[in-house]
Amino acid sequence: MQGLEVFGFIGGALITAGFIPQVIRVYKLKSAREISLTFTVMMLIGSVAWLTYGISLRLPSVMLWNSINIVLVALLLSAKLKYGKEAGR
Repeated sequence: MQGLEVFGFIGGALITAGFIPQVIRVYKLKSAREISLTFTVMMLIGSVAWLTYGISLRLPSVMLWNSINIVLVALLLSAKLKYGKEAGR
């Protein structure tokens, strides 16, 4: 592992860990009204793009954390579609 790759693992772990409480909260409350659909879709597309980049350059930290992020964001998107009914719509 290259010396700078450790920063990729640390940064990826922190960003990924930030999604976990949100996903748990949405499923626990069965409410995703406060989650933006645009944000969620853009995060999913961005994570897929980062994963593609990581695979093409064989960057382990980028591949690992973006694979996990895709799962977490897909869960968030699923919750948004299931529980995200906007009031008055």
